[in-house]
Amino acid sequence: MKNRIPEPSVSLPLIGHLHLLSGKETVCKKLATMADKYGPLFSLKLGTRNPPSFGGGRHMGYNNSIFALAPYGEYWRNIRKMVTIELLSSHRLEKIKHIRFSEMDYYIKDLYGLSRSGAGNCAKVTISEALEQFTFNINLRMLVGKRFSGSTYAEVNSEPRRYEKAIKQAIYLFGIFVLADALPYLECMDIQGHTRDTIVKATTMILTLTGGESTSVTITWALSLLLNHPNVLKAAQEELDRQVGTERWVEESDIKNLKYLQAIVKETLRLYPPGPITGIREATQDCRIAGYDVSKGTRLIVNLWKLHRDPRNFEYMPFSSGRRSCPGITFRLQVVHLTAAKLIQGFEIRTIDGMAVDMEEGLGLALPKLNPLEVVLSPRLRSELYEGL
Repeated sequence: MKNRIPEPSVSLPLIGHLHLLSGKETVCKKLATMADKYGPLFSLKLGTRNPPSFGGGRHMGYNNSIFALAPYGEYWRNIRKMVTIELLSSHRLEKIKHIRFSEMDYYIKDLYGLSRSGAGNCAKVTISEALEQFTFNINLRMLVGKRFSGSTYAEVNSEPRRYEKAIKQAIYLFGIFVLADALPYLECMDIQGHTRDTIVKATTMILTLTGGESTSVTITWALSLLLNHPNVLKAAQEELDRQVGTERWVEESDIKNLKYLQAIVKETLRLYPPGPITGIREATQDCRIAGYDVSKGTRLIVNLWKLHRDPRNFEYMPFSSGRRSCPGITFRLQVVHLTAAKLIQGFEIRTIDGMAVDMEEGLGLALPKLNPLEVVLSPRLRSELYEGL
């Protein structure tokens, strides 16, 4: 008799346990509650599809030609190698560092202009939206050599606003389960084949989804945490003043000396990992996991959100691990650290009317903040430093 993996008892005809994943609560929290009840390893039945496949990958992901969702094999190895070497290697990131540096300068200068427009040299800013536009432009320039100005973003039906809206909707849909994931006969769309055009579109899409949006989400969570812990924000500013001073802007080469800032980013990623649940893994042969028998072909996901908060089974892996880990770790950390450092160094940041920031999480692939982050900004450096950007 095989040692069977525990599973919830309420399995419905046709859809199995899919109903347990519906609702407004995030999937990572639902799975965490199940883990508390059934143990760190448990099984879910998701309908009649065997093995289960997910609608986001089939339809928005060009029939799983997105390499993050593609099964392990030659196709996955080739695309990941291309992306890593041609776009995300240390050598490549060094060659195109001017892109993230110039976009950061645009961003800080725009915030300075906004902060000066208010009474008393301070102004209310929806900083989460500004961060989305900033990281979106970095990704866009890296992938297609194009950027959009703030005035273009302001137009409701402009190209960047429509594209950004589509990206946000895609991230939301990639992060939820739908009935067709369990019942294949509910599908009415069929996309076949991985042509060169499809590969280009799919790869550009996943890099936009996981690069721009999730990076802005991480910085938004970091600022939210700092605003709710003003003593930590003050300590971070003091570290910047000691290590960098107030007569020049912090640079990427300074980050290695900013240990407190690094700890802030690390804690943010622990509490709000950019991908709270890993992509789907599949057992390539019969094996044993945590003492349980797992059959070949079984799909496996890891709840990073739960691992980061569980004192009994703690593991820190905000970007997953192994061959399926995020290939853009270096790039993402470069942008997050330097952006957070420049914001903390360059501005006094406070909440509107001194109210605490709500920390409610929204649905979606990147664990977004449910409500936009609005702050009051005022410059804390000499005006020449902003004007010289």
